Amino acid sequence: MLHTVLIVLLAIVSVGLILVVLLQSGKSAGLSGAISGGAEQLFGKQKARGLDLILHRITIVLSVLFFILTIAVSYFAL
Repeated sequence: MLHTVLIVLLAIVSVGLILVVLLQSGKSAGLSGAISGGAEQLFGKQKARGLDLILHRITIVLSVLFFILTIAVSYFAL
């Protein structure tokens, strides 16, 4: 019974982690990203900064939960 509950929680946390990572803004890559990224740092991109910070913290919490639940599932599977 406990094993089933842990697996369901792990599935929910996994889907949540995927969604939060997909919601985060991507980092620019390449030469054009280096140029526009420098301009964004110089002039600021403050509108999305608060949301990115919240999503970053949620990602950390969900990833820690993911690893704890993964270890718990493997422990109780025995």
